[in-house]
Amino acid sequence: MDLSVFNIAGEDTGRKVQLKEEIFGIEPNDHAIYLDVKQYLANQRQGTHKAKERGELAGSTRKIKKQKGTGGARAGSIKNPLFKGGGRIFGPRPRDYSFKLNKKVKRLARLSSLSYKAKNQQLVVIEDFTFDAPKTKDYLKLLNNLKLNDKKTLMVLNSVDHNVISSARNLQKAKVITHTGLITYNILDAHTVIFTESGLKNIQEQNNN
Repeated sequence: MDLSVFNIAGEDTGRKVQLKEEIFGIEPNDHAIYLDVKQYLANQRQGTHKAKERGELAGSTRKIKKQKGTGGARAGSIKNPLFKGGGRIFGPRPRDYSFKLNKKVKRLARLSSLSYKAKNQQLVVIEDFTFDAPKTKDYLKLLNNLKLNDKKTLMVLNSVDHNVISSARNLQKAKVITHTGLITYNILDAHTVIFTESGLKNIQEQNNN
């Protein structure tokens, strides 16, 4: 599969890049994608939730009413979970939600998501570029030239470019990363993935190893 290379003005340069079938043309594995996204979201959870149970509450331990003769159920503590202000029964406790996922499964998920984007024609390749200074309006102009200003986009650079990254930082629908930070969740979360030429080259070389 070939993709045209555009410049930052949105013009076709007349050059094309070939997408490797073993990266952008595999049969997507939905279960691998599910596991990788599930792991990513689980790893984002802090797991610091906590509710006090009856043994952790401060309060009197005296028996609040006599055992018999009241006509109601017996009650021995004001911290009883049945009373307002009492402890929580089996409340949440701090825990770690992260889990292990094999590297081969994560790689399969990443390639599957890239193949979905290629199949749905949601990939764009542009020439390598940089900005003289970090300006949001310059990045907006680039997206407008590519007719992607109303889409959620993910731009993949070859290396860290602070001017480009800072230019997109204030845009809610735009995200800029380097090729080493490309993960399944970010690929699927974006409507269109924009590769710089060198970024795409590194992705194709990196996934050949």
